[in-house]
Amino acid sequence: MRPLDYKLIHALDTVIHEQSFDKAAQVLNITQSAISQRIKQLEQLVANPVLIRTQPLQATAVGEKILSHFRKIRQLEYDLVREIMPSDVPSSLPITIAVNADTLASWFIPALTPLLKRYPIELNIQVTNEANTQELLKKGEVFAAVSSQKSSFAGVKVEPIGTLDYILCASPEFQQKFFADGLNNSNLSIAPCIDYDHRDTMHKDYLKQHFGIKKADYPCHRIRSSEAVVTMALAGLAYGLIPTTQANEHLASGALIDLAPNMHLKQPLFWHSWVLERGIQKQVSATIIDYGSKHFQE
Repeated sequence: MRPLDYKLIHALDTVIHEQSFDKAAQVLNITQSAISQRIKQLEQLVANPVLIRTQPLQATAVGEKILSHFRKIRQLEYDLVREIMPSDVPSSLPITIAVNADTLASWFIPALTPLLKRYPIELNIQVTNEANTQELLKKGEVFAAVSSQKSSFAGVKVEPIGTLDYILCASPEFQQKFFADGLNNSNLSIAPCIDYDHRDTMHKDYLKQHFGIKKADYPCHRIRSSEAVVTMALAGLAYGLIPTTQANEHLASGALIDLAPNMHLKQPLFWHSWVLERGIQKQVSATIIDYGSKHFQE
């Protein structure tokens, strides 16, 4: 079996990251034709296509496996150099993590603040639905992910962070307009709600569990911003599930109302990270788990 040529894989990784052959060539200080040649050589080496030439540029399934391996090796090499040759280490420590919008808006930065103040960490946060953050981890695009899923795949360890509490909220104006007589199947079918995106099933699952509503034929805004969800609720434009950490201030002031005090949603969160993590990665993982044990429900 022929060994992998990391120079060729680096070219593929740069093309995917830059989303351009020309920009990748500039980053690697070679010609665009040389970039194309390296991609071709890699495909010949592994006897499979590694790049889908669409917009956006994407790696094939084989390409994703190769890139996942390459990114893990690159991080391990970086940590090793930092350990044995600290004078040769760059001034910043790049860390890439996948989280959901609610996590980023409510607790994630406070959890990492002590570590960010202590070390020159350069954060790259990939934001997606919590049920899909594992996809980025599997592709090797991140070293760790916050997920609502406990199960994972080979090479990854899973640790519980805690349970995030969600409250079904609306403004007093919205509550009077749609839910003056309480929540029921009739008014829930016409009141506009808010979801993160089409892959976010939290609201749908909540209505199914508590009200037996199986078909999502109610009006629903889809906004990929946790902060915007709160803003829309405050403006009386919709109702939705909001983390307690974001809702408490507005509940206390009366700007928002808890529509279902006895039906809060409990969302378990798990920390998925590479088994081979070391150095600053291990410290990030330990910091997140420690924060969860102190601030979240079991």
